[in-house]
Amino acid sequence: MTKDRILVIDDEGSIRASLQGILEDEGYDVKTVESGEKGLDLIKKQSFGLILLDIWLPEMSGMDVLSQVKSMEEHPQIVVISGHGNVEMAVKATKLGAFDFLEKPLSLEKVVLTVNNALRQHKLEEENIQLREKIRPRYYLVGKSAPIQKLRKEIKKAAPTNGRVLISGENGSGKELAARLIHQQSQRKDKRFVELNCAAIPDDLIESELFGFVKGYAPHAGKDKKGKLLQADGGTLFLDEIGDMSPKTQAKFVKAITTQKFEPVGSAETVSFDTRLIAATSKNLKDLILKGKFKEDLFFKLNVIPMTIPPLRDRTEDIALLIHYFLRYFSAEYGKKPKTMSREAMKAFLNYAWPGNVSELMNVIERFVIMVEDEEIGVPHLNLLVEARELESMPGLHNHPTLGQASQLFEKKFIHRALTKNHWDLAKTAAELDLRADALKEKIKTYNITLFD
Repeated sequence: MTKDRILVIDDEGSIRASLQGILEDEGYDVKTVESGEKGLDLIKKQSFGLILLDIWLPEMSGMDVLSQVKSMEEHPQIVVISGHGNVEMAVKATKLGAFDFLEKPLSLEKVVLTVNNALRQHKLEEENIQLREKIRPRYYLVGKSAPIQKLRKEIKKAAPTNGRVLISGENGSGKELAARLIHQQSQRKDKRFVELNCAAIPDDLIESELFGFVKGYAPHAGKDKKGKLLQADGGTLFLDEIGDMSPKTQAKFVKAITTQKFEPVGSAETVSFDTRLIAATSKNLKDLILKGKFKEDLFFKLNVIPMTIPPLRDRTEDIALLIHYFLRYFSAEYGKKPKTMSREAMKAFLNYAWPGNVSELMNVIERFVIMVEDEEIGVPHLNLLVEARELESMPGLHNHPTLGQASQLFEKKFIHRALTKNHWDLAKTAAELDLRADALKEKIKTYNITLFD
């Protein structure tokens, strides 16, 4: 388990040494500096849960340090230290955001008690941040299939370690869910789980998102910013779609993993970090390596513990369980009576290939709970949810379509209705349409026919 990190800012050497000794004996990781300037510089490089801050400091005062720390995007708890007669100033500091104050001469018992309380409060605030970061009841590994049971065992083995994990799987299969479960079962569970989607960030920004930057390095950099790697210090960083990381950032990332240090963009100063890395990809990284688009040494560093998330079509016995789970979940979320699903509708769901995997299933069930007024979801509801969007599925339909476009739309609708009628039984539908099964599969792929698109 990672130790809580404390920074002591005090110009008296004896106070610094005394606090460091007391707190290290209590099991904390303690750093000390003698000035506010050095303290602020260190805060930019490392994450702290608590700062013990002397109010009277040479040059920059403790009040100025307090003000600057509180203006940062992320900041630790602060306990101010005041000399005799400065209690009024200490009270003012607490009104400005300090957690508490300690009066000199310091009492051992009071120091330990105040530090414990401040760190407990910091931990509660961190937990609230995690709740806001989408830790919701839906994040639960539902299923009893062999692939899911195997995945549960792998997560249980990997979670207590600090080994880097590389998760592979199709879009929507649950890679983020697996990463969150690893974090929640790890020794870092009380620290942050931070996400970075490499596919969602432009190449020229991903480096600064990952490593952070210093004020003034670019026109938009009005203040220092901690990167995701440091935001997750002591916790877990989840790098989704790692295959989309730019080559330049990949090279810098390899060096950072090797040395456990990096330089923020625009800075020449080195920053240390202690972050567990979990990466995920829907692409074949070995193919990207052969094409020169992904660094082989980065692959080896991330692939310490490989995991593969099975697509939903490979664990069909879990579909009914997922449907019942999401029906209960979304009914409760929207304050509705739990719905049931008819046998015929369930058969259609079981026969469907679910190219969007669990994510697609979850979104479809949410749509049903919201839009279907009946207590039971049946086959008629499938058509109700399809037709409005199906009319928009062919470009040019409302703008003088060509005969070819109209013919394609008719064929798509005709096949779709046959599939729905036959509960997505491909063999039965192909026989009814007088097509070979492989020809039907090809048309489904060509027209991008999905259950509810």
